[in-house]
Amino acid sequence: MQVNVNSMIAHNNWMSSNSHNVANVNTKDFQSTSTTIQGTPNGGIEARFSQNETNTDISKELSEQIPIEKSFQANASAIKTKDEMIGSLLDLSI
Repeated sequence: MQVNVNSMIAHNNWMSSNSHNVANVNTKDFQSTSTTIQGTPNGGIEARFSQNETNTDISKELSEQIPIEKSFQANASAIKTKDEMIGSLLDLSI
């Protein structure tokens, strides 16, 4: 379950960076931030950020929001399912 939580945190950070780029698309001299999701040596996942030398590409930013949302929903579903399974096991043991 911790892997799902870490993934949700990473995707939340990615969405925050993405929305910051969109919010500042018309800001003079604003440089957008790129986000990549990478696995960690212990099997987790994290968001890594890097500063771009170019302006915000609004079509890229908006199209990235769909897989970010879907990944977040998938991880939330996995956590919900595990919670329901633990609840069922506890009901059986009573």
